[in-house]
Amino acid sequence: MTARLIDFQHADEAPRWRAINDDVMGGVSRGGLHGEDDVGVFSGETSLENNGGFASVRREPEAMDLSTYAGLELRVRGDGRRYQLRLRTDRLFDGAAYRALFQPPAGEWQRVALPWHAFEAVFRGRRLADAPPLDPAAIRQVGLLIADRRPGPFRLEVAWLATLESGGNG
Repeated sequence: MTARLIDFQHADEAPRWRAINDDVMGGVSRGGLHGEDDVGVFSGETSLENNGGFASVRREPEAMDLSTYAGLELRVRGDGRRYQLRLRTDRLFDGAAYRALFQPPAGEWQRVALPWHAFEAVFRGRRLADAPPLDPAAIRQVGLLIADRRPGPFRLEVAWLATLESGGNG
């Protein structure tokens, strides 16, 4: 049965996320996540100045064994830009993550299904060819990132993140 892992209808959810933007590398993009009308809003502005171009948020670490599920599913409303759902495990070195790309149409609520095989290991935007595949039993952290090489404002609304059933329609 599908399980909701993150639900922004809970008032204590949004404060569990922290921003990590390209200012850690000299860029000037800004972004963060806040709660608004029972959804989490990941918003801000990306800038390509000073070799920047990304904004991200990460949820506080929490061990998750999701090995009995086929992947993850999000209910989102985007702005037409491409986003990444990022998962961290202890199997990759610090700074590396597994990412899956998704690009919801602007202004429409949509369920996005991301099976485990959609996630690839990356470090600073580059694919890690020799990395082990994602182990759903070893997930430690969830995050969102935008790095689509386009400057300007962004806004992604997230209602929830849930497990994806084997049939894909949980």
